[in-house]
Amino acid sequence: MITFEGLEENFTFMVAEVERQVRATSSFLDAPSHALYDRIVGRDDYIDNLKTVIENKCYGHFHKDIGPGGLDKALANRVRAIQVMCVNLERVADFCVNVVQQTNYLTDHAFLHGYSYKEMFTEIEACLARLLATFQQADISGALSVCRAEYGLDRMYKVGFDRIMGELRTGKNVQNLITVLFIFRYLERIGDALLNIGEALIFSILGERIKIEQFEALQQTLTKTGFSGGLSSVDFKAIWGTRSGCRIGKVDSRREGQAAKPGVDPLGSIYKEGALKKILDEKAGLELWAATYPGLVADVYGFHEDGDKGSLLVEFLPGCNLDEVLLTAGEDVLQNALFILTQTVQDIWETTRRQEPVPAGFMAQLSARLPEVLQIHPGFSWPEREICGRIAPGTPELLAACAEVEAELPAPFSVLIHGDFNVNNMVYNHQSQRLHYLDVHRSRQQDYVQDVSVFLVSNYRMPVFETQLRQRINWMMAEFLSFARAFAHEARDETIEARMALALARSLFTSTRFELNPAFSRGMCQRAHYLMERVAEHRGRPWQTFRLPEQVLFN
Repeated sequence: MITFEGLEENFTFMVAEVERQVRATSSFLDAPSHALYDRIVGRDDYIDNLKTVIENKCYGHFHKDIGPGGLDKALANRVRAIQVMCVNLERVADFCVNVVQQTNYLTDHAFLHGYSYKEMFTEIEACLARLLATFQQADISGALSVCRAEYGLDRMYKVGFDRIMGELRTGKNVQNLITVLFIFRYLERIGDALLNIGEALIFSILGERIKIEQFEALQQTLTKTGFSGGLSSVDFKAIWGTRSGCRIGKVDSRREGQAAKPGVDPLGSIYKEGALKKILDEKAGLELWAATYPGLVADVYGFHEDGDKGSLLVEFLPGCNLDEVLLTAGEDVLQNALFILTQTVQDIWETTRRQEPVPAGFMAQLSARLPEVLQIHPGFSWPEREICGRIAPGTPELLAACAEVEAELPAPFSVLIHGDFNVNNMVYNHQSQRLHYLDVHRSRQQDYVQDVSVFLVSNYRMPVFETQLRQRINWMMAEFLSFARAFAHEARDETIEARMALALARSLFTSTRFELNPAFSRGMCQRAHYLMERVAEHRGRPWQTFRLPEQVLFN
């Protein structure tokens, strides 16, 4: 129970008042009267004011209790849930007012009685009746039932909508039919508000924002692993919010000190939910690496598909992301991590190498992402211009010239690449002396230079400018570039320097869409243009003589 003075009481009054408003609206539709109409419309102001009081108290507690010894996370989550629920309860009350006001457009109030609005009110009233108990008892089943009320109301609305649309085609009772349709639409929108309330209840219990379909996908995915426990024993913690829109979290036990079971244990695993294609690509990538290089990626525990959404439950890989090691570990640990990284990558490249030319398509990738870049930075596509009597090509001309060059420069062989080789997409485990790959949905046979360029630029664009840390980042980039060059020399890859320039131009340019710092993003764009200019200028000479101007990577 909440111990904040007055907040629990105010919330109880809010729920009770909205329940009365819903019942009054249902009664008004059955038997309208001026007194009942005035009561419904008049109580709306009281509900609005009560919502404001509750919001002020919620925000007041956060301001007052900031700092050590202040509001703990569990209570803070419950206060946040109250605020969200009150906003949506007020919407329910507003929709009730909209419903009764719509009846003014009926030429015959009895016309409404021929339509099954009562069952929608029954669903809404039942949902509101269990709201307080669900919140006070932290009942996850009750929270789910509140969420699912929206499904039932949507279904009822669809039945009414189809019937009304059919009757409208007759051309009779058009005004009354449209009015009834609007009434049904407001009742359906109450379902949307109830869904928000149910998801706020889930948040108050789990401590994480998770939508009902994501929660159900987690439940289904856990079930497919053989997990037989209830979701009340599961602790879900969001970890990453990805740019791809996928939700990633850690699934653990709520019981402190409970040891993980040997073998496949869904408690202590990573859960990923998102668009079906992305999840299928991730699953395929994990399976590809598991077959090619066992132990490099997480094992797949479970997969669930539901319409256009998918979810995965995979092994949790202990260790630190490589960017954390780079910024926080001691020198000996960092050097060892780099050694493990280069040894692992070299082994993968040698094991998966196929002696067949492969086009990388760096300029095609840049062109495809250019609209996203220009949406954030409209000035990054430069026109052709004259500088000191010399014509400097614009961005479109450089892209076209470099695309022609790239067609002449296929990689002499392909390897299995990660595909998104950012420094934070690797986990280093110092105890086991192992490196693991994360987020492998783009893995494929390709030019290894793509992974090298992505890794280098992901280091370069770390928002770290403290001198000592920047020196560590520069050291990491220099060492990895040296490693890639050594591999190219042994593999007799004579055009790595030119392809690396194109790959870095692509990575620098496209990464600006994630950088809002004007000076930093413009610097990345300028470096990308400089690399493309160097490549374009070298055309007509042997590509074996081209040298990457690596100073573009170091501040």
